[in-house]
Amino acid sequence: MNIRDYVRDISDFPKPGIVFKDITPLLANPDALVYCADRIVDLCPNTIKIDKVIAVEARGFILGGMIAERLKAGLILVRKKGKLPFEVNSINYGLEYGEDTLEIHKDAIMPGENVLIHDDVLATGGTAKAVCDLVKELGGNVIQCSFIMQLDFLNGKENLTSDVASLLNY
Repeated sequence: MNIRDYVRDISDFPKPGIVFKDITPLLANPDALVYCADRIVDLCPNTIKIDKVIAVEARGFILGGMIAERLKAGLILVRKKGKLPFEVNSINYGLEYGEDTLEIHKDAIMPGENVLIHDDVLATGGTAKAVCDLVKELGGNVIQCSFIMQLDFLNGKENLTSDVASLLNY
């Protein structure tokens, strides 16, 4: 299956000059959705047990649960500021077109747990690096960061010290 066929370009979104890679056609196709989850799991190192999958708000949530189920791992949600009900650790980070804050529950990861971080797109790497920093702050080990797609021209992979896996590269 060529999942590239299910990603469309939206010009000037969210602001002029940006070409947004829209995965909603991929999400709407059940075969493409299952295919993506299965291929991301195939890219995971099979010699290390993943204890937790972190899904990053919001599009990372969609495949994150599917990946966690396949890996027999727990699912942790990293959310925007003010969305989690329990005590949190927070981090501010830069996006390719702004700034934001991410939070994780303080008890989400136990020291020494192995973590896979999943989000839909690796762009500048700001979001993924912030989530990696949150995991390390809680004592977890980031085994891999996985993405549906990677925007190579933004060099986001250079901001990460962990293994990076993606299904598509642009």
